[in-house]
Amino acid sequence: MSELIRGRRAWLEAHPVTADAFMAVLLTVAYLAAVVLQGGNGAPGPDVFSVVLSGVALMSLTARRRMPVGVLAFVMAVCGTLTVMGYDVSAPAVAMLIAIYTVAAHRGMATSLPVGALTLMLFIGLLIAAGADFWPAVSNTVLFVGVWWLGRSLRLRRAYLNELEARARRLERAREADARAARTEERSRIARELHDVVAHHVSVMTVQAGAARRILERDPDAVRDALSTIEQMGRTALGEMRRLVGVLRTEAEPVRGELSPQPGVNDVGELVDHLRETGLQVQLWIEGESRNLSPGVDLAAFRLIQEALTNTLKHAGPQARAWVRIHYADRQLMVEVEDDGRGLAAGLGQNGSRGHGLVGMRERVALYGGDLRIGPRSGGGFEVRARFPLEV
Repeated sequence: MSELIRGRRAWLEAHPVTADAFMAVLLTVAYLAAVVLQGGNGAPGPDVFSVVLSGVALMSLTARRRMPVGVLAFVMAVCGTLTVMGYDVSAPAVAMLIAIYTVAAHRGMATSLPVGALTLMLFIGLLIAAGADFWPAVSNTVLFVGVWWLGRSLRLRRAYLNELEARARRLERAREADARAARTEERSRIARELHDVVAHHVSVMTVQAGAARRILERDPDAVRDALSTIEQMGRTALGEMRRLVGVLRTEAEPVRGELSPQPGVNDVGELVDHLRETGLQVQLWIEGESRNLSPGVDLAAFRLIQEALTNTLKHAGPQARAWVRIHYADRQLMVEVEDDGRGLAAGLGQNGSRGHGLVGMRERVALYGGDLRIGPRSGGGFEVRARFPLEV
């Protein structure tokens, strides 16, 4: 039953003219029924002129929300005409109260206040012209002002509710925009992680496959070792890809397999050993007292070294050498990766602005408030220098 009532109410709110016409018809029928009953009791009833004019005043309420000021003016004119001619104005007075309520409820203060004040003065004048006593005149005046105030209060309340709904819609859109931005940022982070992991492992696999092809006939044992390294790197790359892409899965699609911990600075030695197996000459120095790093800085430093050595492997040339230096200071962590190869002159500008890997380096270091320098090395080659501030 309540659903039926709410449905009909929503339909009437969507069709205001129909709702107003229905109300006007009900008021007119009630007025005509009162006239008939009054005549049936033997009391003198109004004549046809006053009945028709009062009925037209009530039916004019059909357009009260489309033309509230015009309807109010028409009803006041009917009230004035019937008052001057000595007829009863009960029905037009009801129409007038509804019309003044409509003006206050559907028009702004700039319109409703002067129209209401002017109508109030005319109303008081009609009361005086009709010879109303003092207290009935006061009560009717209070009723008039109360109806206007009720319409104004409901307008303010409706505006307040509309503002709340608009604010809720804006907040919902803002939350959706924040969610989209967060998803975009997460996808960018995953893309950088995938680039760092896959590019490194695929580069090692490519170098090993090329070396195996060249010595296939001469040294089968070395080929077997190279293929083992390729297999190991492939499995590692697949595991990293499953772990990273797994964050995009929903709860209904759980990640299968175990999640390995994120690599850190302590894993740089193993990384260097893998690269040495490809033929790249890499030396590693760790200076200062080792300390526990935050997970973010630990991962960022490892990925930076991994990307820098991968670039050395791909671009420095077959006879290049690389040096990795990790220095623990009291308030900062210094990471340096240098090589004496050809550098990235063919694909990198002086400021090191090209390449997704280099962009990822800059974003990782900037995320933790550090400094990064990427560029040619004095004496030839290329260097990457990064500083990560550490909490004391």
